[in-house]
Amino acid sequence: MKKLIALVLAVMMLVPAFALADNVIRIGVFEPSTGDNGAGGKQEILGIEYANSLAPTITLGGEEYQVELVIEDNQSLTDKAVSAAQSLVSKDVSVVLGSYGSGASMAGGDVFAEAGVPAIGISCTNPNVTLLCDYYWRICFLDPFQGTVMANYAKELGATKAYVLTMLGEDYGVGLGKYFVDAFTKLGGEVVEENFTEGTSDFAAYLNNATAAGADVVFAPCATTYAALIIDQAAAQGVTYPLLAGDTWESSVILEAAKGKNVKVYCSTFFDENDDGAAAAEFVSGFKAWLNENADKKTNNGGNDIVAAVSALGFDGYNVALAALAAADSADPAAVAEALPGVDYTGVTGNITFDENGDARKDMAYIKYANPETGAFDFVKTQSVDD
Repeated sequence: MKKLIALVLAVMMLVPAFALADNVIRIGVFEPSTGDNGAGGKQEILGIEYANSLAPTITLGGEEYQVELVIEDNQSLTDKAVSAAQSLVSKDVSVVLGSYGSGASMAGGDVFAEAGVPAIGISCTNPNVTLLCDYYWRICFLDPFQGTVMANYAKELGATKAYVLTMLGEDYGVGLGKYFVDAFTKLGGEVVEENFTEGTSDFAAYLNNATAAGADVVFAPCATTYAALIIDQAAAQGVTYPLLAGDTWESSVILEAAKGKNVKVYCSTFFDENDDGAAAAEFVSGFKAWLNENADKKTNNGGNDIVAAVSALGFDGYNVALAALAAADSADPAAVAEALPGVDYTGVTGNITFDENGDARKDMAYIKYANPETGAFDFVKTQSVDD
């Protein structure tokens, strides 16, 4: 019902034909390339850029237009996210993609809603991204699902007690931590919870607390800057319990932190580069070749050609935006917002359709292991909430 109301509002906001005198349609890219989430944001942008390189034009009303990406760095900060969103709106974008980081997405959502510009979240998993904004849709699974998946997997590892560590005030980590706790306790597990403050660099005391509590696993959904420190310090302490997290840990930063260390690191994520489906395989081979042709792109990917799940999602996000533009047969943001709920797109991360809240109907996650010997992610299994 909420999104139906949004569509009525969108129709009411229709304005004269959107200015396309320069034969260019602009898609906003609302992502962090700096700050705590900069590494993941860059990989998400890469997927969008690769998709744009394959489909740089679109035909609307019988006329072909160039699709231009307008990229704004929200710096992984909620206050900077507002100004980045305002900048995108001022540049006449028809639709926005992003952000990596639910807090930034929520901060920008009010700006997009006020301007009537639809946004497509790519990997922002907090439920409030769409619940609190009529102009946000998203193509990834949500944290209640992801938290349950990881709680189920922790039990599969034989855990009866979990230590949960999140950053105080951080929407993504605190939310995902809560959903993990809820699911793990329902499964009969015991939980010890703690928070750390922004800027923390010494996690020794937290790891000592986990060990002293008799934790069988640590669940620490947080930005990769903190995750790398946790992994390094856990290895230094000789911890033997697995470190678990959500999608943010599926990053080259994590692989580098774990490489050569006696640690067990697992995460849930959206895609696996070894997926043998035809569309996925074609994407992976093409994306790798594209990365290896450009040193700057490869650097933004962490210096390797590993295909991050958020890059695959970024690729799909761009194509969902094109599908909405085509369905609207217009670059007017209001028309695109009206068309988005009806999009049905099958991409490299699966089929994407939206429910009444604007969330993709996703019911499966990938569990991966950061192999310290190979410096790559090993696919462990697919997991749903029923597994």
